[in-house]
Amino acid sequence: MSERPALSKGELEVARAIWKLGSATVGQAFEAIPESRRPDYSTVQTYIRRLEGKGYLRSQRTGRNKVYAPKIRPSQVIRETVDDFMHRLFDGEAIPLMRHLINDRGVTAEEISAIRELLTEHEVEEDE
Repeated sequence: MSERPALSKGELEVARAIWKLGSATVGQAFEAIPESRRPDYSTVQTYIRRLEGKGYLRSQRTGRNKVYAPKIRPSQVIRETVDDFMHRLFDGEAIPLMRHLINDRGVTAEEISAIRELLTEHEVEEDE
């Protein structure tokens, strides 16, 4: 597991905005967050400072503004977050997580078909 502290829900929302933009000022990140989930400007600023402090973002001064860019790839953050979640709730086991998602969240026939395709692809890759 990573040495970086986990992200809060708000921090993750701001990180997503910056990942989507590639790099951003606080104002640009603020505007990129969907209005229905957008915290106030000073909260976005605080989250960005925390993200930089935790090692998820880096900054560069451009004129009077700081421009923030990802230091960690989104896929790595997703992997670490899912691993942390699985360890905390399911003792690191994938099957109980999958069982929960299928039984408690409900899965459509289309999703079952997509899962079967993924499993088949995985089996083929393992055989190679």
